[in-house]
Amino acid sequence: MSRKILIVDDDQKTRVLLKTYLEKNQYEVILSHNGESFVAEFNSQVDQLSMVILDVMLPDTDGFALCKIVRQRSNVPIIMLTASSDETDRIVGLELGADDYIAKPYSPRELLARIKAILRRSAIEVPATPRYYRFVGFTLDLVERKLIDSAGEVVALTGLDYQLLKYFVEHPGDILDRNVLSEETRGRDAGPLDRSLDVQISRLRLLLKDDSKQAALIKTVRGAGYVFSADVSVASV
Repeated sequence: MSRKILIVDDDQKTRVLLKTYLEKNQYEVILSHNGESFVAEFNSQVDQLSMVILDVMLPDTDGFALCKIVRQRSNVPIIMLTASSDETDRIVGLELGADDYIAKPYSPRELLARIKAILRRSAIEVPATPRYYRFVGFTLDLVERKLIDSAGEVVALTGLDYQLLKYFVEHPGDILDRNVLSEETRGRDAGPLDRSLDVQISRLRLLLKDDSKQAALIKTVRGAGYVFSADVSVASV
């Protein structure tokens, strides 16, 4: 498995610190100092990257614009770094397809733990059975980790989208607690003020064309969590 990480941050000390620390932990690190250099490196390395780390504030652009560029070409996991205490930055990043965020200041040890958790969750899974989960015209393929709609078109999923949908289709009809869902997708409980899971649910509803005001697939159970209400069938071939 590739362990190559592309990091963009305009602070030289931060770049050097992260590169040194991550390389000691057996990761190959590519550094960029602004949006232009990041896009050039991303375009040349896209098929070899195992993760992208984006600083939100950059001199020539911002991490949100770069997140859009990445998602247009790849489902590689994305961690966003934000110095803002406003949750808006975090919510926008998640809506654009980021897999996680870290608020500055942070320790390299914390970043490493997040990297390991995301890569562990996004590792290719090859279950013996079943391989396919089918529901209301959609097919989720666990081997190729892709979602296909009723027209045969692939619906682009981030690693976080995939993990959340996979857990839902594996537990149809069950009321799933917010903390359980957060633990399964992010490796940590959802705090009382943490809206990350709500944002991810909204994003998944959008991908499934499930009207959030009258959701039929992913229903909110007030005070309890969420339930995936579709009839799900499974198959090995």
